[in-house]
Amino acid sequence: MTVRRTGAEIFFRSLLREGVEILFGYPGGAVLPIYDLLPRFPGIRHITVRHEQAAAHAADGYARATGRPGVCLATSGPGATNLVTGLATAYMDSVPVVAFTGQVTTDHLGRDAFQEVDIVGMTRTCTKHNYLVRHTEELETVIKEAFLIASSGRPGPVLVDLPKDVLTGTAPATPRHEAKGRGYSPPRRGHPLQIQRAVSEILRARRPVLYAGGGIIHSGAHHELRQLAEMARIPVTLTLMGLGGFPSEHPLFLGMLGMHGTYAANRAVSECDLLIAVGSRFDDRATGAVASFAPRARIVHIDIDPCSIGKNIRVHIPIVGDARVVLGQILQRLEDHQGPMEDRSPWLQRNLQWRRRFPLTYTTSQEVIKPQHVVREVHRLSGDETIIATEVGQNQMWAAQFFPFRRPRTLLSSGGLGTMGYGLPAAIGAQAAFPHRRVVVIAGDASLQMNIQEMATAVQYGLSVKVVLLNNRSLGMVRQWQSLFHGGRHNESILEVQPDFVKLAEAYGVLGLRATEPQQVVPCLQEGLSAEGPVLMDFWVDPHENVYPIVPPGRGIDRMILRGIKGKGLETEEEEPVDLPA
Repeated sequence: MTVRRTGAEIFFRSLLREGVEILFGYPGGAVLPIYDLLPRFPGIRHITVRHEQAAAHAADGYARATGRPGVCLATSGPGATNLVTGLATAYMDSVPVVAFTGQVTTDHLGRDAFQEVDIVGMTRTCTKHNYLVRHTEELETVIKEAFLIASSGRPGPVLVDLPKDVLTGTAPATPRHEAKGRGYSPPRRGHPLQIQRAVSEILRARRPVLYAGGGIIHSGAHHELRQLAEMARIPVTLTLMGLGGFPSEHPLFLGMLGMHGTYAANRAVSECDLLIAVGSRFDDRATGAVASFAPRARIVHIDIDPCSIGKNIRVHIPIVGDARVVLGQILQRLEDHQGPMEDRSPWLQRNLQWRRRFPLTYTTSQEVIKPQHVVREVHRLSGDETIIATEVGQNQMWAAQFFPFRRPRTLLSSGGLGTMGYGLPAAIGAQAAFPHRRVVVIAGDASLQMNIQEMATAVQYGLSVKVVLLNNRSLGMVRQWQSLFHGGRHNESILEVQPDFVKLAEAYGVLGLRATEPQQVVPCLQEGLSAEGPVLMDFWVDPHENVYPIVPPGRGIDRMILRGIKGKGLETEEEEPVDLPA
């Protein structure tokens, strides 16, 4: 007799086969067949968020911290649409997420039934692929394909829409080996001729720079990146998404490049004669004005997504392949090379001079808390194994600048979409994956309020997330842009009414702490970071503090505002590029 299983049972068995341990979700009518079976599958832990957007962000945070696909579940209609921002966030940053949504029964599709939306059509532009499952017999294969697509090639979110009758219907139980995904095989190895061209450029370059992005993290290529930098004596700069992919204390590290990058990184890219881009898509926040980006450089671009190569910047040597594999190919060619390599000593010395002359800095104060000081103390007191999740805005940039990321998968941040409200639920996802590691959210008061209801989720499931709130009582980055580029007209960026965050934390059952003076920062952090359970630490920071350096809109990354004077900026001096002696 053929064994038949319901779609809901197939759903759970398929997740277990994919190694899924945690499911972030929110119940609703269309997915009740799934929730009805939840007690029968104790191998999957369900975490009920307080808003579906947070389910997508938590799955995203889980994926970034572990390298495995994160999984979320929402019901039909508004439950499904609430996932869209989280899916777009994951899509922009190439994060493997598999999202399941409930849907009306197949005989009601297209009839404007209660809570029906075309979520497949709605998410076509913010998912790597999506499915509407019409028959229970298709479900096992579709789920297998969804995980394969989400996690291979350039990672990204995949959505699977599940009509209720597909979940209640039955299908024959199939042996595991019969559920095969369709052919999908992105290239991993770079073309040998392109590898040789890249190696030839490396050997003769006098002023090379390695420019790496999130692809270094996704492919696990951090060891190969360091090997190449050390073997060929090439300085390294990282994008926001790449932070942690190269040790921050390494003498070849220039820091982050781009709009809020370091002087050394931006200047080196502007003057290099060879730029080796690895796993980065040349985002406008990294390049500034395209016309003046690396104007003297031959550009090698290594990326597993062929659509990313040449999309924003003209490149001379495109190499399609997995970053770790391609870097390994380049390293092998360099190891086999018997001839000389160009002397990089003058170039490295010049980079060192830039780093010493224009380090990341801020003005200290004995009267008001500086947010940069808080970030530095978080690192000093928490260590390199800490996972940092950020919200979006000034808090995000201060974390990127002043927390020295030394290991991959220790920074969770919405880079491409810039999603306010990302940090807290992403931290919940990471803490669920690693219950014994310290997970800290560096947040701004405006962003935190986007999904602050997830404090209840942290309490319910015993997730010891620590929130470090840099409270400047404003939309900080918006206010900064208004100060610098809009005549100081702070229209609607000052938050005149704010909650008492300590009382709000306590209302959720969270320990709330506050520091309003510089001397209170360290005691507050010591108490909060060592306490059991989730904690919210409210730091009243200087409301006038800005993020520097900053590249003004429309300018090249070599034209930075380095520091502020009474709300205004001081631009870098004009420096003519000087050719170094051979």
